[in-house]
Amino acid sequence: MKKLVIFDLDGTLLNTLEDLCSSTNFALRSESLPGRSLDEVRRFVGNGIRKLIERAVPEGTDAELTDRVFSAFKTHYTANCEVKTAPYEGIRELLQSLKSRGVLLGVVSNKADEPVKKLIAHYFPDTFDSVVGEREGVRKKPAPDSVLETVRALGCCISDTVYVGDSDVDRHTAENAGCDCVLVSWGFRERALLESFGVPVADSASELLELLDRI
Repeated sequence: MKKLVIFDLDGTLLNTLEDLCSSTNFALRSESLPGRSLDEVRRFVGNGIRKLIERAVPEGTDAELTDRVFSAFKTHYTANCEVKTAPYEGIRELLQSLKSRGVLLGVVSNKADEPVKKLIAHYFPDTFDSVVGEREGVRKKPAPDSVLETVRALGCCISDTVYVGDSDVDRHTAENAGCDCVLVSWGFRERALLESFGVPVADSASELLELLDRI
């Protein structure tokens, strides 16, 4: 097994979709804009919260209005990111099993750094060795910057690292970083898309552990 497993957050460790949708619609309504469905928000996530809002506002919305919606989203989501969010089935047990084997654990997410750290501290206290979200001046996934930063900070090398995610963005992140990748089918993208990337795809936490064992 690899020495370091880095996880995506939304759609991989936590089902955050309903809270993301609620905050998106709160922000849109604050500017009298039409709301978005759960399935629409599912398609919009993956490239950071700014891109989520840019996709959620009506086409042609000017930058100033988009900025106001984005600001309202950030404020609302930071205060309401734990309302309906929950770990996927078997994730806590998976993480404890990895820790018991001495594997280092990290999180790299395109979600803003503050709610990422808040969510991890709430749902997985004293579990992860490194937690990194979106920060100013650091390129978002699929750029490899935060993955490579995590690897260096934990004293590992990229060949001993595997990245676990649920999307095309995560696959490209691992590819750009030069590490192995496993994708999970319970997140925000369809299995058919994930299979097209030619990497292992897990359908359950127990299957994910088996795949990690073999990499």
